[in-house]
Amino acid sequence: MAEKKVQTEKKIVATAGIYDILRRPIISEKAAKMSEGNAVAFEVAADATKEDVARAVQAIYNVKPEKVNIVVVKGKVKQFRGRGNGTQRTVKKAYVSLPKDAKLDLAANN
Repeated sequence: MAEKKVQTEKKIVATAGIYDILRRPIISEKAAKMSEGNAVAFEVAADATKEDVARAVQAIYNVKPEKVNIVVVKGKVKQFRGRGNGTQRTVKKAYVSLPKDAKLDLAANN
């Protein structure tokens, strides 16, 4: 007798560490264009992986992402008049693609 194992999807619970992964949503022209195609941009922690970001979005917003792309934007070197050189901070961004029927209200969960 072979027993069939039923795969049930585990609900991911939002813990304190999950909120550290997604720093803030990115509000820009590119992000606005992406939202028309059902995608969202977030600034994420420097050590966050694609799996971490997907888990955090699913736990916080109750939406399972279809795809996650991550980009590291290196800080630029800037010159200041009379003050020498400085660098902007390096930022890690995550572009999250959502299912067609999903809507993410970023203003409600900030």
